[in-house]
Amino acid sequence: MALTKEQKKNIVEKLKQNIDKQKAMVFVAIEGLKAAELFDLRKSLKQEDCLLSVAKKTLLDIAFKQSKMEFNTEALQGQLALIFGFKDEIIAAKTAYEFSLKNKNLKILGGFFENKVRDAEGIITLAKIPSKQELLAKVVASISSPISGFANALQGNIRNLVYVLSGIKK
Repeated sequence: MALTKEQKKNIVEKLKQNIDKQKAMVFVAIEGLKAAELFDLRKSLKQEDCLLSVAKKTLLDIAFKQSKMEFNTEALQGQLALIFGFKDEIIAAKTAYEFSLKNKNLKILGGFFENKVRDAEGIITLAKIPSKQELLAKVVASISSPISGFANALQGNIRNLVYVLSGIKK
């Protein structure tokens, strides 16, 4: 069933709003995905405050032009879907990449990150970067490591004293 002009305007307006408030965008080809798999992808993206939007390339081109972004969707092959990341810059790419490892029908085609167009390899590289929480945990662990080592060294002297005293007692 063909879309009416009003429906197309609404789709373009929603796309424009999402493009304007996104922190990162990932282009994926969804040909061959079953409805249940697409539902699972949407569900996992929703948990990460991301959104999957499927639209025709011509409507996407119009939305990009209205948002003053230079991008030609005709260069991308297959049925196109956009994954918008609203909260975190990397989580959209990470979620898409993890899903593509489980399901070979989802292909990452590229995306926008830091207002630059990235190819598929660039998006996959971003997806492999540890999350913000993981990086913060590593920083905290590296900061606390010398302190805990120092505390263990101090406790070692007291522990050895207790061993000597208990040896003398026997």
